[in-house]
Amino acid sequence: MAAMTDTQPGHEIAPRNEARPDLRASDADRDRTAATLGGALAAGRLTSTEYAERLDATYAAITLGELAPLTRDLPADYADYADYAGGTSATAVDHAEVSARFSKVIRSGRWVAGRRTRLTTRFGALIVDLSDAVLPGREITLDINALFGKLIISVPPGAHVIDEGGAMFAKRAIYGGPDPADAGTDGPVIRLTGDARFAKVVIRRGRHDPHARPAVFSVR
Repeated sequence: MAAMTDTQPGHEIAPRNEARPDLRASDADRDRTAATLGGALAAGRLTSTEYAERLDATYAAITLGELAPLTRDLPADYADYADYAGGTSATAVDHAEVSARFSKVIRSGRWVAGRRTRLTTRFGALIVDLSDAVLPGREITLDINALFGKLIISVPPGAHVIDEGGAMFAKRAIYGGPDPADAGTDGPVIRLTGDARFAKVVIRRGRHDPHARPAVFSVR
């Protein structure tokens, strides 16, 4: 069997990139780092706080040199410890769920939202504040399942909200237009799907203030 050399396919780019930490990172580079962090969280190698901090830094990274330290103390390959996560792939941490059934639930502060987060309210009130949440990527999807309940979602001021969901005997509204100061900025995209039935779904820009009166109504 011929000896493997650095010139063979798959063994040329990595050494060159490692020697060039100034190279700009791609979305795929950030996603790979996020996947490794997700596997480490599932395996218990990172606490939820450490995971949130590193994930935040991952999607803020511009160069490969900024990404490297985030996984330097973790196994190089998630497959090395996937068994500890029950054989689940790292993408499992991209899904989250928050629900309120016959109760009032508030999710706020610094927490990790999934790329696709299921929001369920049944005969209850669910308040979800994304202002300080760690968003795993430039776009997340909130899948709404509201029945005889109330759902209030607060998004960052510069967020771009796309509502693709449906409503039946329900109110579904977005309050507060984009801040002019955020014009042209690359804010996160919050995509809303799912249905509201006999329910109220309100999306606001900025932190949730339970005493605030509704702002000027606008839908985008």
